[in-house]
Formats: sequence, structure tokens, C-alpha cells
Amino acid sequence: MKQTALHAKHAALGAKMVPFAGYDMPVQYSGLIAEHLNVRENVGMFDVSHMGEFFVEGPGSLDFLQKVTSNDVSKLSPGKVQYSCFPNHDGGIVDDLLVYCLGEEHYMLVVNASNMDKDWKWLEDHNEQGVKLTNRSDEMSLMAVQGPKATEAIQSLTSIDLAGMKYYTFERGTFAGSENVIVSATGYTGAGGFEIYCENADAEKIWDAIMEAGKGQSILPTGLGARDTLRMEMGFCLYGNDIDDQTSPLEAGLGWITKFSKDFVNSENLKKQKEEGIQRRLVGFNILDKGPIPRQGYEIENEAGEVIGKVTSGTMSPSLSKAIAMGYVDKAHKEKGTRVNIVIRGRRLAAEVTAFPFISK
Repeated sequence: MKQTALHAKHAALGAKMVPFAGYDMPVQYSGLIAEHLNVRENVGMFDVSHMGEFFVEGPGSLDFLQKVTSNDVSKLSPGKVQYSCFPNHDGGIVDDLLVYCLGEEHYMLVVNASNMDKDWKWLEDHNEQGVKLTNRSDEMSLMAVQGPKATEAIQSLTSIDLAGMKYYTFERGTFAGSENVIVSATGYTGAGGFEIYCENADAEKIWDAIMEAGKGQSILPTGLGARDTLRMEMGFCLYGNDIDDQTSPLEAGLGWITKFSKDFVNSENLKKQKEEGIQRRLVGFNILDKGPIPRQGYEIENEAGEVIGKVTSGTMSPSLSKAIAMGYVDKAHKEKGTRVNIVIRGRRLAAEVTAFPFISK
């Protein structure tokens, strides 16, 4: 099993470690609920170095990315970031990703750890432009500093004006004494904050500097358990649960990153799907009855007892102190306020369809 460059830090902090996407990763330190609420109220730091970083450069890079991603890469300029996905040829999604514009015909793609090998092969197989592809995933570390006090916690470590950075932009500069660090105003929590990309050799030094600088803002090391509950409260998709090789980006509510102003892999079929209307939709559910947490694969029924969909993700929301879930239902049951039942080991729990996010920012 792989280890990140920060593995020794997690061990020293007594983190509970679990296998995740081929890595030994911290799921929690002081406790999931405490870590979750601290990110919502103060600031927390995650090691997410398991994510993949691919670099695309050279003539034809823009045309290449326009073809393999669903969003319009031509809208990017240096210093801007874009959320996108790789559509497959069958109407589903190879992966969702971030596209960083580092310069003219020079990009960084940040992909999910569980899909790294699949994504790399996908890019190689579709590289008709002959662009230069470099996989630096094993050489780079990534820390996410998330929460409303993130700027205050780490501004002393860099001359970059963090408060002036707009959402989905980034800057390269000196951070905690390390050169050429990417500081990105992005994240997977809905709580605000930054993601810090650095060389593995600088990871421990930067981790220690952030933990020290953030003491006054009650910074806590935060595990992947809270990362999942935080993203669920925002209705953010998780690959392998809410989106996969069989789910259309339109069904997943990702029409906003599916731009038909250009041609891309399977764009004709997806455009036809948009024109004809989707048959199912990813929605949120507030669980009304007390009982077990809905989990991936549990059936969703309408009030007549007919199966209308399946749960893709479920959790107990620390912010709301109640169970919430995400799942696909047929289009007749996608409207907010629709009553449904989620079947858990033969028991039917009443639930109500709701819009994302589950909590207000």
C-alpha cells in the first residue's frame, strides 16, 4: 500500500489509518464530528496527497483538452481553475477533475486517486495531437486548508494576497519558505479555504508551518471521514458513488460543466440526451424517520411501493444532526418536497427530496 509524504505526521498524531484508493490514509484524528464542525466553524487541514497530478503541455494542448473534457477549456487563462469531467463513449464519466491553466498550452489536471491509472490510459489513448503528458502524482503532495478562518490561519506564511484571491483561481509563489508552491482557492468542503500543492520534499515542513500558524484559529488535522461528510452536506459528487462509468453528467446535475459550444468525446449523444430530456436525476434526501443510515445501493420507493431509484451516498450530517442521502430517482420524483421511502434491510424509512446543498454556505 502506498504512503503519502506526510504518513509519519499522521502516525505521530495518532490518526486512525485506513486503506483508501491504494493509499494508507488518515480517516480521523480527534473524531469525525469534532473535525467536521471545526472545519465549518474554524479551519482544518487535510492530507489529500493521494490525488493525481497530470501535466499537459505543448502545441495542441488546448485542442486536446477541449476534446477529452466536457467543460470549455478555452475560457481559462493563466491562474484560473475549472471543474470538468472526462466523458466516455457510452454516456458515462471516466472521472471528474480540476483543470489548472499554468500558461499558454500548459495545464495541470488533478484527478481522483482511485482512477489514476484509468485516467492516464484514457489520456494516452486519445492523444491524437501528440501533446506532452507527464504524470507527477508520486512526486507531489497536496494539503487542503479548509474553513472560514483559513485565510487568517495561513496568510503569515506567504506574500500572496489570499483574501484577494477569487474562488477557482490560483497563484504560484513562496509558501512557508518553499519555492514554486501552488496556492489554489479551491476545495471539497463548501467551507472556503485553499489547496496547497508542493514537492514531496517540502510537505512535512509546510504541514508543520500551517499547524503552527493556525493555532490561533483552532486549526485541527482532519481526516477523510470528515471530508466525506463535509462534501455530502454540499451535495458534491464522489466518483464511484454518485458518478461513475454509467452515469451521465446531465443526470448528475453537471450540465453546467457540459458545454455543447464545442465538440468533445460523446458530445453528440449527450446533446441528444439534453434535448430529449433525462430519465433520472441525482437528488438529495432528508431522512424523516429515525433509523439506520442509508447507504450506497439501498432501493428508493415511491409511496405506492414501486422502486424508483437507488441511494448513492448517505451519512449522518454533523451540522444538521440528522441523516441525509443522495441518489438517483426517475424524473417523475425529482422535485423538491416529493415523499419517498428508502428501504434498509426490509425496513422503510420515510424521506423527502431536497435541493443541494443540504446546508447554506
